[in-house]
Amino acid sequence: MSTLDESEISALHAALDDEYHAWATYDQVIRDFGLVRPFSNIRDAEARHIDALLGLFERYGVPVPTNPWPGRVERYPSLHEACVAAVAAEIANAALYQRLLASTTRPDILAVFGNLQEASQQRHLRAFQRCVERRG
Repeated sequence: MSTLDESEISALHAALDDEYHAWATYDQVIRDFGLVRPFSNIRDAEARHIDALLGLFERYGVPVPTNPWPGRVERYPSLHEACVAAVAAEIANAALYQRLLASTTRPDILAVFGNLQEASQQRHLRAFQRCVERRG
């Protein structure tokens, strides 16, 4: 096991924090509006994203922070507004991963970051855009 440099550790933390935030936000939407799609499916996907990142934390011996977001995320007055916010969050997520991909040359980290960026852009963003079109 080789050690990560500070920029790689920072990138892992930024990625995990973003996935924690997404999971907590989508979980709150479900608490507020019931087990609604696409939030229920994407919350489960965010849990898988977290697991993928935790595997990197474990592989490189980086201490794992706890999720600080449950109970501290924005709440929305309507499902439609939650969908609009989710579109913006998924766009920001893809931009975040674009920056994080430049932080390392390690194939395993690049693969995880690339997979998470693709899921955000190709699946989550599209699902939330359809949600906006349906007005929630």
